[in-house]
Amino acid sequence: MTDVPPASPAAPPPRAARADNLTAIDMFRGLTIIEVVAHHSTGVMLRYLDPASTAHLVTLLLNRTLHFAVPAFVFLSAVVLTRSLLRRFEPGRYAWRRLTRGAWPYLLWSVLYILWYVWTGQRDPSSLTDPERWRDWLLYGKASYHLYFLLVALEVYMVLPLMLPLARRRPGITAALLLGLALQLGLYLLNREVLKLPFPASTVLWYMLPITLGVAVGARLDEFPAWWRRRRWLLLPLLALVYGLYLPQALAYVRGTPVTPLVYSGLSWTYTSLMALTLLGVAFRVQSSASAVRLTVALLGTVSLQVYLIHPALLQALERWDAPQGPPWQVALTMVGYFLLALGLPALLGRALLNTRLSTLVFGR
Repeated sequence: MTDVPPASPAAPPPRAARADNLTAIDMFRGLTIIEVVAHHSTGVMLRYLDPASTAHLVTLLLNRTLHFAVPAFVFLSAVVLTRSLLRRFEPGRYAWRRLTRGAWPYLLWSVLYILWYVWTGQRDPSSLTDPERWRDWLLYGKASYHLYFLLVALEVYMVLPLMLPLARRRPGITAALLLGLALQLGLYLLNREVLKLPFPASTVLWYMLPITLGVAVGARLDEFPAWWRRRRWLLLPLLALVYGLYLPQALAYVRGTPVTPLVYSGLSWTYTSLMALTLLGVAFRVQSSASAVRLTVALLGTVSLQVYLIHPALLQALERWDAPQGPPWQVALTMVGYFLLALGLPALLGRALLNTRLSTLVFGR
């Protein structure tokens, strides 16, 4: 590491320098990891509210609105890796980094959560000797409800080199949105009629739209802020329209009311992909800000994986220690506290371990 020269009167203050080092990508990750923890916190909260109450309905609306994290993270992975692969693609180096930064954390944390669920009594110890359970845990990301994203990410890593010819042609972002929708529909029909995968949402097939969109944005990332400024007046009303159509379908699905699978899935794909584009647009819009909020969110983004991996166990531990009780306002206040703990404690741990061997061993980075 090179020495840092002493500050001169013309040098920017240290806080501004730190702000300059936190990119729009960090901001995107920070916004998305806040969404993840909020989504899972509202999921816990729903268990302690009267299903017939207004509080339950409002919480359910918020929970379904926040159901876009995995497509957003898939989109960002495609953006970042496409940009990297276009600069330099060395298959051996690429494979090794994906193995150590993707496959190893997935296997390690799958085993840790399998043991956690048994230790906390959420699964029978006999499940540890059941080969079929291990198959589902590892092949479909079912060791814990959130780990399927890491499995999807591994599959994305394998697919992206195959999409380099598309990336080199630098497709337009709008065209990629339409192409991705067509590919997504085709893969949906292929799975329904031929493949019949038991958990399609735990596979890369379910995320072709955000992947295709991410490849196009990654190939034109320098142009994205200008593209967003031009297109936002069309995309934001479109997002609002799609959201208005998606939300009733999402509520019906959660409540067990029959929905048309293709309609629900199509609206979900479109809503989550447009949200990913919007988040990236917002991240670039506020990138130059040195406000405390922006810095905090971007710093969270630098340890988003650590928060993602740890927070479900923390939420479960807090719920077992002192389950939310009382009137809706008291349940909400308790869950806000649990949300802040589940977000903040892993973030502090991740920052403390950053750039250490232990962090590389436990988190892959």
